[in-house]
Amino acid sequence: MADIPATPPPGVAPATDTGSPAPAVDPRSLHRFADFYPFYLSEHSDSRCRRLHFLGSSLGLLCLAAALWWRQPWFVLLGLVLGYACAWIGHFGFEHNRPASFKRPLYSFLGDWRMYADMWRGKVPF
Repeated sequence: MADIPATPPPGVAPATDTGSPAPAVDPRSLHRFADFYPFYLSEHSDSRCRRLHFLGSSLGLLCLAAALWWRQPWFVLLGLVLGYACAWIGHFGFEHNRPASFKRPLYSFLGDWRMYADMWRGKVPF
């Protein structure tokens, strides 16, 4: 599938030749999630990065289910480690940017689940 078209939110520079947006906006300046989410998507323009996010989120959900099923809370920690490892490999290996979670952890966490749902619904391409 084609990558997400470069439609950055106001104040975000267009994508660079690597496919990642130029760091023209500080995500901390985006105070509403509705403003942050387009920025979040612009930080995930490489389909390999999005796929790794999807894999990490899926593994996180499986680990959460395992924690509940076997009543072993360490599965939750494993899910977080696997989820973030997949995401960071996508950012550092393919997207060549720093995850927004370093500056906006809550919005980034919410953005990941929104993108995950949007990928299931076909609104964001794999």
